[in-house]
Amino acid sequence: MRAPSTLRAQNARATGPRAGQPTVRSVLARLERAHKITKAAYLSYSRAFSSALTEVRGLSSARADRLGAEVEIIHQMAVNGTLTASRLPVLFLTLARNAQYWRTGALLSFGDRVEFAGSELVWEYYPGQGLQLQQLGSFGKADWLCTAGAGYAARCRAILAELIPLAVQRAGGLTWEYYFNFDGGAPPWTSAMSQGTALQALADASKELGDQSYLAIAHQALPVFMARPPSGVAVKTSRGARFVEYSFDSRAGDEVINAFLQSLIGLDDYAQTSGDSMARRLFAAGDAEARAELPRFNTGAWSLYQPGHEDDLSYHQLVTGFLQQLCSMTKTPAYCSTAAAFQADLKTPPALKLITTRVKTNQATRVYFALSKVSRVGITIMRGRKTMFLTSASFPYGQHSFAIPALRQGTYTVQLDATDLAGNYNQASATLKVSH
Repeated sequence: MRAPSTLRAQNARATGPRAGQPTVRSVLARLERAHKITKAAYLSYSRAFSSALTEVRGLSSARADRLGAEVEIIHQMAVNGTLTASRLPVLFLTLARNAQYWRTGALLSFGDRVEFAGSELVWEYYPGQGLQLQQLGSFGKADWLCTAGAGYAARCRAILAELIPLAVQRAGGLTWEYYFNFDGGAPPWTSAMSQGTALQALADASKELGDQSYLAIAHQALPVFMARPPSGVAVKTSRGARFVEYSFDSRAGDEVINAFLQSLIGLDDYAQTSGDSMARRLFAAGDAEARAELPRFNTGAWSLYQPGHEDDLSYHQLVTGFLQQLCSMTKTPAYCSTAAAFQADLKTPPALKLITTRVKTNQATRVYFALSKVSRVGITIMRGRKTMFLTSASFPYGQHSFAIPALRQGTYTVQLDATDLAGNYNQASATLKVSH
C-alpha cells in the first residue's frame, strides 16, 4: 500500500458537532429506534463513546491526539451518514483498542504494527489517525496460520473467529473495510487485495480444518468483485474486469498490479476449493484482463508498481511471488514467463549507456545517459589520471542526466557505474570530447 494522505486530526477535547449535524449518539439512538441495534447495544456503544471522550481529556497532548483521531473518524462517519449498524462492531473495537493502547503504549511511527494479548488481529499506526485494523495484514496472518499445519489449527480458527464478525454489509455482500483516510480516499473504503486475501484464508481454513462453513462466508464476500467503485472494486473492460486495490481509486493509469494479482489468487483458490461458479466467472474475467495487462508492467529489466513507476525491491519480490503462485495454479504462460523474467531481473546488472559524447568548451552543461532499471548511478569525469568531477544520485529507468561544470577543450573519459536495488553492479566508460 502507498503512504496515507495527511489528515489533520482534531483533538476530541475541542471537537463538537455543529448545530443540526448528526452526532454519534443521535445516530446510535436512531439505529436503536429503527431496531437495527438492540437497546443493550445502544447503551454499550454510547457508554464506550462517552468513556473515550473522558479518556481523551485525561491524556497528555500526544496521546490525546492519537485517541482523539479515532473519536473524530467515528464522528465524521456519523456526520456523513456512513455510521451504519453493521460497521459498529469494527469501529467500536478500533476505538477500544486505541483507548487501551494510548494509555501507556509507546508512541509509534508510520507503519508500526501492534498486537494485543489474547487476540491475533494486526493493527497498524497511521499518523494523525491512531491505530487502525490492518485487514490485509490480519488475513495474511490468518492464511499463514491456516496453512502452517495442525499445530496452528487452533490459532487459525481463533483469528477467523475474530475477523468474520468484523465484516460489514457493502455492495450486496460481506466486505472487510478500512476506516481511515488514505491516498485521497475517505472511510469507509475497501480493497480487492485484502478482500482476495480474505477469500484465500477462508478457503484454506476450510481445507485445513474440514469446516465448510468458511466457504459459505467466502461466497457472501464475492459481490464486491461484481460492483463498480466506489462501492465495489470491479472496473469492467473489453476483456473482462480489473479488480482495483482501492475502491476509491479507479482512474486509468493508476492500476496496481500486485494487488490485482493477489485478488486473482484469492478468487482462484476459493473457486478451486469450493467449485463456486460465480467465483470461477469472476476469476476468468480478471484473469483475461491481467494477462493482457502484464506486459505494461515489465520494463524488460524490472517490474512496475504502476505504469511508469518501478517497484522497490520488496514489491518486486512480492509481485514475482504472486506471479509464481498464479503460474503454479493456472499454468498460464503469461504468468510463468513474466515470473521467470522478474526472477532473472534480481540477478541481472543494470545496463548503462552514455548518450552525450560532445559538449562545448567552458560551458556548464549536462551529460545524458540511458539506464535500464532503478539504480544508484555514479559519474566520474577524468582527464588522463586526474579526476575533474564526480557525483552520484538515484534514478529510475529511462534517460537521465548529470549537471557537470564547464570543462576546458580536450578529450575526457566518462565512467558511469550503477548499483540496482538487488545489489547488482555494472559500469560503462566512454570518451567525451570538449570543443568549441
